[in-house]
Amino acid sequence: MADGADDDSGLEDLLAYLKSSRGFDFSGYKRSSLGRRIRRRMDAIGIDGFASYRALLESKHEEFELLFNSILINVTSFFRDADAWGFLAEQIIPQILRESQGREQVRAWSAGCASGEEPFSIAMLLAEALGLDQYCRRVKVYATDWDEEALGTARRARHSNEQLEQVPQSLREKYFILDEAGGTLHGALRRSVIFGRHDLVEDSPISRLDLLVCRNTLMYFNVAAQARILSRLHFALNPNGYLFLGRAEMLLSHSRYFVPVDLRHRVFEKVRDASPDTRRQVSALGGKASSMVNHQTRLREVALDAAPVAQIIVDPAGRLTLFNKRAAAMFKLGAPELGRLLQDLEISYRPADLRSLMDRAREQGTATMLHVGRALPSGDTQHLDIVVQGLYDDGELLATSVTFDDVTRHNKLQESLQKFSDNLETAYEELQSSNEELETTNEELQSSNEELETTNEELQAANEEMETINEELRSTNDELEATNEALRTREDELGQANIFLEAILGSLGSGVAVVGKDKRIKVWNERAEELWGVRAAEVHDSLLSELDIGLPVHMLEASMADALQSGEPRGLVVDAVNRRGRAIRCRVAINPLHARETGTLTLLMDVLTDGERQ
Repeated sequence: MADGADDDSGLEDLLAYLKSSRGFDFSGYKRSSLGRRIRRRMDAIGIDGFASYRALLESKHEEFELLFNSILINVTSFFRDADAWGFLAEQIIPQILRESQGREQVRAWSAGCASGEEPFSIAMLLAEALGLDQYCRRVKVYATDWDEEALGTARRARHSNEQLEQVPQSLREKYFILDEAGGTLHGALRRSVIFGRHDLVEDSPISRLDLLVCRNTLMYFNVAAQARILSRLHFALNPNGYLFLGRAEMLLSHSRYFVPVDLRHRVFEKVRDASPDTRRQVSALGGKASSMVNHQTRLREVALDAAPVAQIIVDPAGRLTLFNKRAAAMFKLGAPELGRLLQDLEISYRPADLRSLMDRAREQGTATMLHVGRALPSGDTQHLDIVVQGLYDDGELLATSVTFDDVTRHNKLQESLQKFSDNLETAYEELQSSNEELETTNEELQSSNEELETTNEELQAANEEMETINEELRSTNDELEATNEALRTREDELGQANIFLEAILGSLGSGVAVVGKDKRIKVWNERAEELWGVRAAEVHDSLLSELDIGLPVHMLEASMADALQSGEPRGLVVDAVNRRGRAIRCRVAINPLHARETGTLTLLMDVLTDGERQ
């Protein structure tokens, strides 16, 4: 446990040093991912311990760039997760263009764009939807990343054939200038993509966006940093804006910012600030002032008639000014009653004394309520809740409203309920007991739900961690493939060199042996095999002095030592026996090789003819 604590402390000290010396703040990144990436770089250069690595950074400044390249994983491709991009092209982009009608500009942002394939994918989809002319006039695509080296690569808009394999053939031919090695993005499309360095945690977001693409970026940050970033992304989007995330990013605990449009494809919509009803009301206003007033007046009349309760309006002079259809039917009111004094009408005292209620409401400045029963011609009793309320404007009494709410059904229901009150009391006790049991069950369920939420968060974190490791493995795999390709190239070159060397040695009429500085045979050509009857595979890496052949090799040692000492060729003629047992005179030319490794000799062995022997 102590070693783990020291390790964590060393990592934190290193991160604090990176922030103070270079201004890179990794405090919001997940420690497990950061530690793994930094240890990978340390292992690559053979350093054990964060303190030792910090000392290296202080003395070797070029190591900073190599470290940041290891930390900042720039794994990306065109239209990565093709199904999700297909959903974006078929469902989301058409919706964005419909909602942006009337606006001059459509704005998109690729946050964490790496080497640029992602913003260029956005640009191609928008160009396909709008047409290239409309695209160039209306669209701005912003592409940001923390890694300046990746941004430099992205600005060149140059991609290899392997990178372009993910681009559909039709788009590749339409939007790229292709050659044998790859392709360069069309200039008109390239100029609409604006690249810049941006820190998602610290820097202000780009605003007024219709589409925000931030794929496989949030998973590198801890929970607190993710919350800060999502708050800024929420601010950056228009009310109808969309957020497009990576496979490992779900936003299950950030529903106050975004709601899923399609969770499988990780497309989310911004939680809007203004209610749709308010926007519809505002957009409905228009036309001349007089027509608006007439419309509003008519609207009030219709609303008054549509009210579910009977209502009359009395002006400050005590005259009946307005009544709705329900009041007219209930109290037999008509046009002749409009403008008459309330005291002259039957409604003023039946079913209740309205004038006293109105006086009390004016004195108290609050609504006055009264419940009354009214006998109907049918013999039934109608129960009414009467509410008298003054209508004021800037403290001035404009009129008095009287409403008659028919609560007969409610009253009958109350009487029926009263009859069953005794039974209900018993039932209530049983219900209370059941409720206690339900509360206990609910507490257990709530506890289980909290455990499930915790488990879900842990699974989400594990998923993000696995996706991070997957990205790292892809990056490592790319590096291994590049190394493997270089090794294959060198192997081909070495094979060609060996073939060329064998051809040269085979074309020589002399027997050739190459002896290394360790006195072991490195090369033995076919002519030497014919002379002495020993194959190259049998003598390779054997000591020359141990060869049991017809050549007296012990007689060559002095000349070989002299050639090595002086650096000049030496030669001698010796009696030997060839592979057929025939006595021959053999001339041996000993030449030192002037190469990086000294101590290597070549022996050229020729059989002297009769004329040469003389």
